[in-house]
Amino acid sequence: MKNRVANHPVLPLILERWSTRAFDPSRPVERAELGVIFEAARWAPSAFNVQPWRFVFALRGETGWDAMKDVLIPFNQSWAGSAGALICVVSQADAPGNSPGERFPSYSHSFDAGAAWALLALQAHSLGLSTHAMTGFDVERCKTVLKLPINMRPEAIVAVGRAGSADHLPEGLRERDAPSGRQAIEELVYEGTFGAPIDASSPRRGDVNGV
Repeated sequence: MKNRVANHPVLPLILERWSTRAFDPSRPVERAELGVIFEAARWAPSAFNVQPWRFVFALRGETGWDAMKDVLIPFNQSWAGSAGALICVVSQADAPGNSPGERFPSYSHSFDAGAAWALLALQAHSLGLSTHAMTGFDVERCKTVLKLPINMRPEAIVAVGRAGSADHLPEGLRERDAPSGRQAIEELVYEGTFGAPIDASSPRRGDVNGV
């Protein structure tokens, strides 16, 4: 799918962003660019404004790069090594209570970290950077290598860089490196209760997929 088509007038940025695996190894990611995308991420919404997201990054060829790349499964290592940076998205699994030093389990820490990741990805795209989030990594090794506190959960590792030619990808991945489609709204959205179809009398149903 080379051209995505939305059924609603969404921001073009949302349709244009996609997760390539083909990065240009000759074009590094600058620290200033990472600063911009982290700035976008920190403005994400979160329950009680706890802001449970944390980020551990490594630039290719600099401190921590080899260690972070090595926690990826071999499949992801085969292409992510051409990215300019790797970012581990981490969430804080507990939140402060009402009393000094009190902590309690956070229900929404992963959800909130996901919101931060989404803003990071969109901001990166606006800078001409591509991102690809991976959950294919050794979680326990990641905790050890990154020296994460016990209350921190590694959610994903994100490859960041400038898109390159798919010709340089391992065989079997080249033809897969293209924007993907999405399920129809009717398969994702229900009205009133889970599984209940959207009211057929909704205005302009044919134009806006029922909502």
